[in-house]
Amino acid sequence: MSVITDSQAEFEFIVDVLIVGAGACGLTAALAACDGGASVLVLERDKVPLGTTAMSTGLVPAAGTRIQQAAGIEDNAELFADDLLRKSKGTADADFVRAVCAASTETIDWLSEQHGVPFSLFEAGGALPGHSRARLHGTPSRTGEELIASLHSAVESAGADVMTSALVSELITDGKGMVTGVVVDRPDGSQDRVGCHTLVLATCGFAGNPEMVADHIPELAGIMAHTHPGANGDALRWGTALGAQTADLGSYQGHGSLAAGHGLLLSWLSVSEGGFQVNAEGQRFSDESRGYSEQAVDVGAQTDGFAWTIYDARIDEIMSEISEYRELRNAGAMIQADQINALAEAIRVPVAALADTVANIAVHAQSGEADAFGRVFQAEKTLKTPFFAAKVNPALFHTQGGLVVDHDARVLGANGDPLPNLFAGGGAARGLSGAGAWGYVAGNGLMSATTLGKLAGRAAASQALAENSESES
Repeated sequence: MSVITDSQAEFEFIVDVLIVGAGACGLTAALAACDGGASVLVLERDKVPLGTTAMSTGLVPAAGTRIQQAAGIEDNAELFADDLLRKSKGTADADFVRAVCAASTETIDWLSEQHGVPFSLFEAGGALPGHSRARLHGTPSRTGEELIASLHSAVESAGADVMTSALVSELITDGKGMVTGVVVDRPDGSQDRVGCHTLVLATCGFAGNPEMVADHIPELAGIMAHTHPGANGDALRWGTALGAQTADLGSYQGHGSLAAGHGLLLSWLSVSEGGFQVNAEGQRFSDESRGYSEQAVDVGAQTDGFAWTIYDARIDEIMSEISEYRELRNAGAMIQADQINALAEAIRVPVAALADTVANIAVHAQSGEADAFGRVFQAEKTLKTPFFAAKVNPALFHTQGGLVVDHDARVLGANGDPLPNLFAGGGAARGLSGAGAWGYVAGNGLMSATTLGKLAGRAAASQALAENSESES
């Protein structure tokens, strides 16, 4: 994957807006560019658009949406931004975070009302770490596959073209910083050259590149990457070759709750609603309430690198709204028992240790005081029989650092000025989580994908059409 200079490059055809990647970012960018009147082509390496979006629950946060208002949820972009900045410990770019949060409101309303994405509010999401309100919006099944399918259908209706099995291997420039097109590798070994007036990088990040992970996220070196094969850092390499700024490369979404042996996520509602995690010795080892991203490192540090997530029937019912959880339950990923001693025997941890753990939690829940790890348990969420347990592993889901972009998703150069015609969003761009794992809140990735996608598509179309008008006059 490289950047080549060819001022005399010839192309099979040229489009106004060329988009690399057909995940949530690329498809949203395509919708916005079509709305702007541009000709649009999306290039996707897979046979079917999927990306990391399809591996998620498809929940997109936004504040002050009409969907929230209809549900009686009082929220606004300022409150949302404050939540994100607090979770990032002040390391996120405040101006950028506030701009994206403000634009997220319009993005959800626009996708829902103008392009028919069937969003509804996932009200249980308000309990997830970092969110002070219920602001996660999802399609009916709460799956990323369904979100992608809905966006793809909307793109087809809008008139954009999506070329699948089209791997972009090289960017072509004119030698003056302008990207004039790309080289596309096809499955039969042939290559196409596609030209563009503007280019949007909507690829995954670099979670699937072990060397980059070791360089930028050493604490997760060797931990399983539960991500898309395209998450190999292409956008980061292309952007830096063009002189782009990068930021927050040590930031990521990890997860301390990937169901062992199933490759499916056990929702963190299992913890945020009152559950907890223990190791093979039946003991807790951290403050799970901080968030699932930072928990990945702690779970990975336990004996044999796994933990048991313990919860109850009330939480099981809450999570039943999530399709991925229902799939896990149908697959027998959970162990159930009427008493904690019986559960300990079933999961083969010391009975006395697990009983002591549960008793200690109950004491702190009643007192309201933080425990030794700093977690405050709520008395009303104390677990009751029957109990459930699921074995979980840590994983790296996706990276949150990348190319620095402005409020129109234009990629910025080393001097702070935008590069001539390059835009980025989703995994290709710097996200909203700040410098480390602790800044991630549920949906950060999909919000930057959809919102930056919309901003990038709109601005790219506007620039391309303005240049077309100038060349014709």
